[in-house]
Amino acid sequence: MKYRWVLRPMEKPDVAAQLQRELNDLPEALARLLVMRGIESFDDARHFFRAGLEDLHDPFLMLDMDAAADRLVHAIENGERVLVYGDYDVDGTTSTALMTSFLRSLGVEADFFIPDRFEDGYGLGPAGIDYAAETGAALIVALDCGITAHEQALYAKSKGLDLIICDHHTPLATVPDAVAVLDPKRPDCPYPFKELSGCGVGFKLMQAVLRRLGEAPALAHEYLDLVAVSIASDIVPLYGENRVLMREGLRRLAAAPRLGLHTLAELAGLDLDTCSTDRIVFVIGPRINAAGRMGDAGRAAALLMETDPVRAADLARQLEKANEERRSLDRDTLVQATRKAERQITAKMRHSLVLHDEGWHLGVLGIVASRLVERFYRPTIMLSTAGDVLKGSARSIAGFNIYNALDACRDLLDTFGGHDHAAGLALREENLTAFQDRFDEIAKETLTAEMMLPAIEIDAPIHLDTIDGRFWNVLRQFAPFGPENGSPIFHASDLEVSGSPRTVGAGQHLKFHVRQRGANGKAHPVIGFGLSDKLDVLEESARQGKPFELLFSLQENTWKGTTTLQLRARDLRLSSSEE
Repeated sequence: MKYRWVLRPMEKPDVAAQLQRELNDLPEALARLLVMRGIESFDDARHFFRAGLEDLHDPFLMLDMDAAADRLVHAIENGERVLVYGDYDVDGTTSTALMTSFLRSLGVEADFFIPDRFEDGYGLGPAGIDYAAETGAALIVALDCGITAHEQALYAKSKGLDLIICDHHTPLATVPDAVAVLDPKRPDCPYPFKELSGCGVGFKLMQAVLRRLGEAPALAHEYLDLVAVSIASDIVPLYGENRVLMREGLRRLAAAPRLGLHTLAELAGLDLDTCSTDRIVFVIGPRINAAGRMGDAGRAAALLMETDPVRAADLARQLEKANEERRSLDRDTLVQATRKAERQITAKMRHSLVLHDEGWHLGVLGIVASRLVERFYRPTIMLSTAGDVLKGSARSIAGFNIYNALDACRDLLDTFGGHDHAAGLALREENLTAFQDRFDEIAKETLTAEMMLPAIEIDAPIHLDTIDGRFWNVLRQFAPFGPENGSPIFHASDLEVSGSPRTVGAGQHLKFHVRQRGANGKAHPVIGFGLSDKLDVLEESARQGKPFELLFSLQENTWKGTTTLQLRARDLRLSSSEE
């Protein structure tokens, strides 16, 4: 795929220069990275690199937290039965495990309910509310869902059930009628950090309850591994409070992970001692998600709460098997969807893709939609038939808010909800054509030709000889990386190949060494995943003596017990002045 190379603007070069001086002649590229993250002083930098759990915001700054904490304390002190109501994705299952385990540790008779993706659909629904009433619960704590569940909240009240909602999705103009509605995205909520995961909101409620009970705040820390898994898997921004929670959660995963996560990681061949955000996203998250995609998501929540090694091993194997089945379905569905997408683009030159097949498995639609976005780079919606409606998942591209686009089509939809870049929806089949046309018209009005060409944003230009031990020691402290705090992309120019480049990994990847032209610096090893088609660029550069340019991030590579620093290529091209 062809990419635009876009250098992120540097609005305060004088501040970067000042930071360089204050931080012991910090390399210019690193000072630039700090300023682009809003860091403008020595104290800002110290907080960015050193902020800990003691720097988290007071949970009682969140609107309705007093009411929520008081109601839960009442349930704890009066021996009430509580139902924890979750969602079937990673954020929902980690939230469920966190709150259920926490309440049980305090002696509460706590049960949990996670809706079936296929029978119950997304969010707070009557099946779970009926289950709460039938099992004698007095209180429902809904996590990672509920912010738009007005009718369901009234239904719970009609059943004599109190309701606490802990959500992080975008609310409607009004919130449901409940004892408390915790959501930092509420326009009237003064909580300073708006981007918590659903599990993160549950964590704040847990902190508040511990405060009310006079218990040690550190009791909440044993749940940070769950919070980290939720943050990484739900793709929430990794700055501010999320960055602290993620970093401390990774430390928890390395030092004292709960049995379920340890067992799942061991089965997947993942070393939690060196776990990163990416490893959670690509190894742990898919296995937890597979439980709900391919059947009962309760298996994932049960694994995350399990304390018996034999039972944990059995549940982990179930999730591993579900993930293998999911991957097989992914491949088959992607082939079918790609064909449909190519026909739709050829026939109508659409600015978006809205694809439907009655045989597609609901559990893989979001994943396949993401793959189609990577291939065709346009907003994509995948739909399948579920009873008398079409249900599906939507994924977007930079610059196109898919939640707002769905909101503009709300009269054609039965339900919808989600974020700027990902959403779920349901509609009647007779509305499909009208929805396709209107959604595409919105995309056409919003997207320019340039926006439909994917961009790689460059954080800083760099001379390769700048990269040394000190540079890496500082750069690694920018981690954990993720949305809004991505692994920095550097741009190096006037380069030459050292040695002979080659393809590896069944011819899919590119491996070579690179050095700065006209310099005496060392040659740096480079790996370019999926960049084998760029081999001819390197060969032409070497053959004709033409310099080339490289976009890359830095990472450690461990092989046979030896760890070295390598450049991870993102794209490369011959230098424009020489073309």
